[in-house]
Amino acid sequence: MRVATFLFFIFFAGHVSAQQEDSTDFPLHKVKVGNGKTMFRMPSSENTVDRQMLDQQNPYSMVAAINSVPGARMEERSPGSYRLSIRGSLLRSPFGVRNVKIYLGEFPFTDAGGNTYLNSLDISNINSLRILKGPEASIFGANTGGVLLIDPVRPNTDSSRVAVGLGAGSYGLLSQNIWFGKQFKNSVMTISQAFQQSQGYRENSSMRRHYLQVSELWNYSSKASLNFFVLFSDLYYHTPGGLNQQQFKQDPRKARPATATLPGAAEQKASVQNRTIFGGVTHNLDISRQLKYVLSVFGSGTDFKNPFITNYEQRKEQSYGVRTYLDLKHDFRMANARFNIGAEWQQTNSAIDNYGNKLGVRDTMQASDKLKAQQGFLFSRLLLDIHSRLLLEVSASYNFFNYRYKNNYPVGTGFHQKKFDPQLMPRISVSYLINDHFAWRASASAGYSTPTIAEVRASDNIVNTNLQAEKASSFETGFRLRNRKENILFDVCAFYYELKNAIVRRTDSNNNEYFMNAGGTRQPGLEAQLELNIIKARKTGWIRSLLLKGNMTYYDFSFDNYVVNKTDYSGKKLTGVPDYTSTESISVGFPANFNLFAQYYYVKNIPLDDANTVYAEEYHLVQVKGQWKKSFKKMELILFAGIDNLLDQKYSLGNDLNAAGGRYYNAAAPRNYYGGLRLEF
Repeated sequence: MRVATFLFFIFFAGHVSAQQEDSTDFPLHKVKVGNGKTMFRMPSSENTVDRQMLDQQNPYSMVAAINSVPGARMEERSPGSYRLSIRGSLLRSPFGVRNVKIYLGEFPFTDAGGNTYLNSLDISNINSLRILKGPEASIFGANTGGVLLIDPVRPNTDSSRVAVGLGAGSYGLLSQNIWFGKQFKNSVMTISQAFQQSQGYRENSSMRRHYLQVSELWNYSSKASLNFFVLFSDLYYHTPGGLNQQQFKQDPRKARPATATLPGAAEQKASVQNRTIFGGVTHNLDISRQLKYVLSVFGSGTDFKNPFITNYEQRKEQSYGVRTYLDLKHDFRMANARFNIGAEWQQTNSAIDNYGNKLGVRDTMQASDKLKAQQGFLFSRLLLDIHSRLLLEVSASYNFFNYRYKNNYPVGTGFHQKKFDPQLMPRISVSYLINDHFAWRASASAGYSTPTIAEVRASDNIVNTNLQAEKASSFETGFRLRNRKENILFDVCAFYYELKNAIVRRTDSNNNEYFMNAGGTRQPGLEAQLELNIIKARKTGWIRSLLLKGNMTYYDFSFDNYVVNKTDYSGKKLTGVPDYTSTESISVGFPANFNLFAQYYYVKNIPLDDANTVYAEEYHLVQVKGQWKKSFKKMELILFAGIDNLLDQKYSLGNDLNAAGGRYYNAAAPRNYYGGLRLEF
């Protein structure tokens, strides 16, 4: 039924386009990417969620916006607790973001230990999200789960600009942000501040975040510039914990209750406090019209506290690193060429202490370790555009990773080292423009992902030196279609992804987690998306603009040679991955600058354990948002209001996979509301 609906959508698109007289453009194929080519001819599968798309969604969470991208899945177990996967499972991520490399502008936001505090960021300070699917272990280093490139809000070229945002919603949601930009003679500075809090739908699920970001672009000569960037985030949220099926059905608002041997989440005041400061400087130098040199230096510090049901963890982390590359362009008679060569290096020092948790108060010490992770890689990429028809990309990286560790308590030791063999990760992709309306593409790549520090030293307080790196291979082909007037774009791709040495999470008899290598996965899949820009920004008529979008994913992911504790799960469906998802949305512009946006998101049932004995039920999410804009002489006013989960679905947006005691479910909020305003001067 869902596939039939999608095919009907495609047919409807072609019928409507034949009746249009005005040529219109699509946001998708007009998006510029890193190598300067339009999305239509890109040889890889990637999507960009720009600021306009973010503004259409709930302005206080990026979950719905990312889930509108085929192949990307973001979960929120409770307010502030994010998980992210791209064409994959969340077996490695009980919470947080792992195995997806994330960059913030020119800076790696993922630390050397493989962890990313994505929930530290404030959505109002994000300009766009670019999602690269499949192993991108070339110019972005070692990974098997894809790449997320975050473009922070840039300095504005106006002489001065001020923006103020206020909002409120269900379950105690409050939000406030201020943005200030000022242009000087040779520089532009921006300062932004944001605050957000929520009481949460469930017991013990409140959240609060203070955020400050400062950036400055200084053009100190006609050929060189310095870009300074720093952010500070103070995030605190409670973690209600998972419920079993009976508890989820009886009262989904409850936090995880106590058992005969363990207290409950509310009793233990289970929570996360994360204070992070991150900053860096990027130097851009135009050596000539064809040659550019970029050098970025960055660092961060994190104070992390996590009172959990079984213990109280405290981490202090310091990271620093450098990324540098040369960018060379040259036009030949038959082709345009672009070549990059560079290197990236990082180190993260972690001091991890575990204590007993006595009703949310730190008790006696259980373990204390220090770990120092180093990762680095050399990379190069060659891009050839031959006759503006054939686009060929060849890239590779040579990756290094090691960590050193020592125990301070209960037995003091010196540093020991775990070193991984260097790995060469190649990637090749090609795109051919058969005609102005049809582009075919294909790619092959290898992936490599070392265990993160959070997996090496999990909550069982043991440094697990037996964990090996994951390795992956990916093959993909697809095509893009657009009509003559370029107001229709259809994109479809099929891929086959194979993972070996899969890192998976397990819990021991004391409910502490640990990680192990357990075999591999086979992951064939199909992704498709369609955009119809039926009416674009006309000045007359009842409907001034009309944009329709639809996408779907169909995955047949399964375990391969996957054995855990002598139990063979080979052939079982990959845990945590729905076979089918789809998203359809409509954006309609009316007179007087009023816009109405609605989105429908469908997720098929999800296997919750490796044996596939328990499934989360399918769910249907509908969100609606209305926005009105009014321009004055020196001010613009935007008013908006929205509804999430319009159908009042009872579902879990973030399941705890293979959870002990069957505590899989983290109930999401039922129908809820929000509204706010934004003033720009």
